[in-house]
Amino acid sequence: MRAVRVVRLEGPESVEVGEVAEPGGDGVVVIEVHAAGVAFPDALQTRGLYQYKPELPFILGSEVAGVVRSAPDGAHVQPGDRVAGLSMLGGGMAEVAALPADLVFKLPDEVSFEAGAGLLFNDLTVHFALGARGRLTDGETVLVHGAAGGIGTSTLRLAPAMGAARTIAVVSAEDKVEVAKAAGATDVVLAANFKDAVGQLTDGRGVDIVVDPVGGDRFTDSLRSLAPGGRLLVLGFTGGEIPTVKVNRLLLNNVEVVGVGWGAWAMRHPGYLAQQWAEVEPLLAGGKLSVPQPVVYPLERAGEAIASLENRTAKGKVVLSVRG
Repeated sequence: MRAVRVVRLEGPESVEVGEVAEPGGDGVVVIEVHAAGVAFPDALQTRGLYQYKPELPFILGSEVAGVVRSAPDGAHVQPGDRVAGLSMLGGGMAEVAALPADLVFKLPDEVSFEAGAGLLFNDLTVHFALGARGRLTDGETVLVHGAAGGIGTSTLRLAPAMGAARTIAVVSAEDKVEVAKAAGATDVVLAANFKDAVGQLTDGRGVDIVVDPVGGDRFTDSLRSLAPGGRLLVLGFTGGEIPTVKVNRLLLNNVEVVGVGWGAWAMRHPGYLAQQWAEVEPLLAGGKLSVPQPVVYPLERAGEAIASLENRTAKGKVVLSVRG
């Protein structure tokens, strides 16, 4: 089968698409992959900068969508089912993936393979962030940084479905404004002056939740943008710099800085992913949650797709078409 492999730690441009043996084994669901998601950890792995450091060479990719080829007896999916699945730590960017049954989920007919490959990693992360960690309640306002990226567009889609009354998107450039609007943003502001813009939009009150996958020098202004009792959710540091916080700032308005480690939580809580999908899937099937519209690259351009996340030119979720 064809697969996207890291053979040397020299960045996205050095990944290779080549032939490797198909995976298999007892007790796993074997999936003929039609599309594979691309995420920021893939870019970090191409340089050996991610906390998980497999031996070279290794196959990238944490999320797939396709058709079940075989499944263990008694599994909740059967051969021929359309599914999305998580490999969590590599192996997804390939024509065939072998996954544990509890990481495979039936895909609604309304969702294409390309959209399905862009669902799980981001949507389940954001679902965990807003629900379990952010305690989003009906009528609240959510601000999201990196709003034109995968986590950003997922937040703009999910927050209203989970009860938010308003979503404020923060983007780095004018050419990303329309991406955020298309994902459902109520308002869009530029990162350069977002604190002042948020103050004007909220009549000085601030927002209830900030979703921050970017980090960097905007962190302090994010704290200042919170309403009393607000929560700043830390999802990552695509901006490169890991910020620090002076904890006296937390006292002033009774605000919180909350870590969001979805993967670590899911691995320590068996059955949690199935619980999440049981809540998210009906929203998709019923139309309350819009289906993502990813940017799709052919498998042969995997390096370019991964690089778009590293250099922050990506607009929306990025997906590879594996069998297109």
